[in-house]
Amino acid sequence: MNKQKNKAQASLLEPTLHVGKSGIEPVVGELRTQLKNRTMVKVKFQKTAFIETGKKELSEKLAELTDSELIEIRGNTAVFRRKR
Repeated sequence: MNKQKNKAQASLLEPTLHVGKSGIEPVVGELRTQLKNRTMVKVKFQKTAFIETGKKELSEKLAELTDSELIEIRGNTAVFRRKR
C-alpha cells in the first residue's frame, strides 16, 4: 500500500489507545495486541505525555517497541501500521 493510501485510510480511524502522563510503557502490550488484530491503529497522546519529550520522539519509540511502522503524526495523534 502506498503512502497516500495509508494516510487516507488512517484519517478514517478513531483513536483506540490513549497515552497519558504514565508514558508509553503501559500501552506497548495493548498496541501489539491491537496490531495483531488490525492493520492500523490510531493512538491519541494526552498533553501530559509530552512533559519530558516531544510527540515525534514518543511516537518513534512506540513504533520501535511494538515493531510497527509509524504512518503519520497529526496533532496529538499518531497512526501505526503492522509491519509486513
